[in-house]
Amino acid sequence: MSAEKTPIDGSSSANTLLQLHQLLTSCSKSISGGNFSQSQTSVSKLINFLDSVSDASISELEPGAKENAFKILSGIYEFLCSPSLNQENIDALSFELPKSASKFAGVSPQCLEISDNIIHRFIEKCSPRDMLPILCEALDSPNKTVQAATYVCPLISGLSDVFISLQRRHFEQIKVAVPVVVKVVKAISTESDYEDTELETLFERIVVNALSIQTVCRKLEDGENEKLRALLGLYVLQILALVSVSRNYLHFALRLASILPYSGISGLGLITGYSVDTMSHIVIGEDEEDCSSFSSHIYLGASLSVVWAQKHDEFAQAAKFDFGAIKTELQNNPTKRWQAVGMLKHVFASIDLPWEFKRYTVDFLLYITSGDISNKLGHNDCSLYMTSLFSSLQALTMIIIYASDTVLRKNAFEALKRVLGDIPNSQRFDILKALIKNSDSSSMVAILLDLVRGEMHRERILRTSLQKNEALEADSKTCQSTLFWSTSILELVESVLRPDTGGPPILPDNSDAVLSALNLYRFVLMTEAAEKTNYTGLRSKNNLQKAYNEWVLPLRMLVGGIAAANKNDIDQHAVDTVCALNPLELVLYRCIELVEENLKHLA
Repeated sequence: MSAEKTPIDGSSSANTLLQLHQLLTSCSKSISGGNFSQSQTSVSKLINFLDSVSDASISELEPGAKENAFKILSGIYEFLCSPSLNQENIDALSFELPKSASKFAGVSPQCLEISDNIIHRFIEKCSPRDMLPILCEALDSPNKTVQAATYVCPLISGLSDVFISLQRRHFEQIKVAVPVVVKVVKAISTESDYEDTELETLFERIVVNALSIQTVCRKLEDGENEKLRALLGLYVLQILALVSVSRNYLHFALRLASILPYSGISGLGLITGYSVDTMSHIVIGEDEEDCSSFSSHIYLGASLSVVWAQKHDEFAQAAKFDFGAIKTELQNNPTKRWQAVGMLKHVFASIDLPWEFKRYTVDFLLYITSGDISNKLGHNDCSLYMTSLFSSLQALTMIIIYASDTVLRKNAFEALKRVLGDIPNSQRFDILKALIKNSDSSSMVAILLDLVRGEMHRERILRTSLQKNEALEADSKTCQSTLFWSTSILELVESVLRPDTGGPPILPDNSDAVLSALNLYRFVLMTEAAEKTNYTGLRSKNNLQKAYNEWVLPLRMLVGGIAAANKNDIDQHAVDTVCALNPLELVLYRCIELVEENLKHLA
């Protein structure tokens, strides 16, 4: 039942305490008298009074508000500790007072301590099973007027006490609380307006909360112990991700790392995703509703655990990772390497992580793809991992485009090329085509088209060497040497020169991509003409006429029109436009001449 807020009587702190005493007496009498409606009204008035005190003290609208807050909170605690207070009163107040007391936590360190004591008192006197949903509900509904980072601290500490006090069904009850805690900490850690001390206090409580679950695990039998250890592992990974996003706190990361071995987690299992999938299956099973309650930060935390180990030897030691063995295994095992690359997408794609983590992740990727890994591919098929590999490569392109650090961009591009080279030839073209078609960056499309041209050049050299050496078993290798030299090249070039919109591409916005597509088309047509082949179909009359009428002629009209419109304009934008189109115009006219020449030969 709602009631109007009771204003603070600002005449003196004594009057404020008198108001509190009157409200508490009213609550006690109505609850003990069994009048449900009256007790609801009394409790509501008490809570509104406390909220008005906490709001005033946090905003400091009134002189002496903080001192009043401390006295009021202390008065509440003394009331709860009174030997004459019966259980009925404590139970009735337990539904609202923990939330209200937590709102005082941001007023001062002293108020935070009293808030802790109040919640601890309720846990002592009430059933832990009843307190768990009360604390979770309070966590899930922070008031906009309070400082969330400090508001949640007493509630999280309260949950730690509840976990240890639970007598049965530990796994089921803790499983309900963990997603609630992660959700609220995630919301807080991604905001930038909290001071370091506030976040340090929060993460200290979170680490202690995880340790309390570990304490519970040690008391359980094998079956429930396995489930709770798996839940603990998933929880630690999520918190590790949030610690990384927030302030890159090494001391908290090290304490979390020390819990990982207890959950049966290995470094190799984390970076390949095996440990995460195993723990998720134990905790969630086949329940899709449960699955939705767990955060994607689990996979981010799993990936980051290896990045932390890359950054800090002490993290690897705390987590008991044999980091050298992990990297060696990934270098030598293509399947595990593809799994690892797929996991790293969570780091590359995160918009909240500091760039430092992406730099270390790129370095890690460069290490595991170093050496002649293509010779270790054998007959492995990466079809199962194509989606995750594509996501990782796409995220890498974002680093290449947006990173301000030149070295990071250069290393990310090298990593991109190595991962592409690690994909079997039969699937490499498909993934390059997907990257091109899903990129919004003209410069990135140009880079990827240049990589396609490089692959075609490599295949051409291989094909030439096979033709010269009849002793080789050429059949299978010839097939491998024409994977890029196929009719799919036509479709790829057309996607740039004549996009889905049906008309020519937008210039000068897409000039980089168009220039690269023209260079690719010209390279293929010249090569096919010189070798008198037609693997790609570019030299057929229909395709030459299509390229002439639908690609290059409309482009010539567009480029010519833009150049004429900006020819006499001295505006800087006009000058930049003309300069951007100059190399494209040169290659375009050479393409037109080449197409006309090939059409003549077919006439």
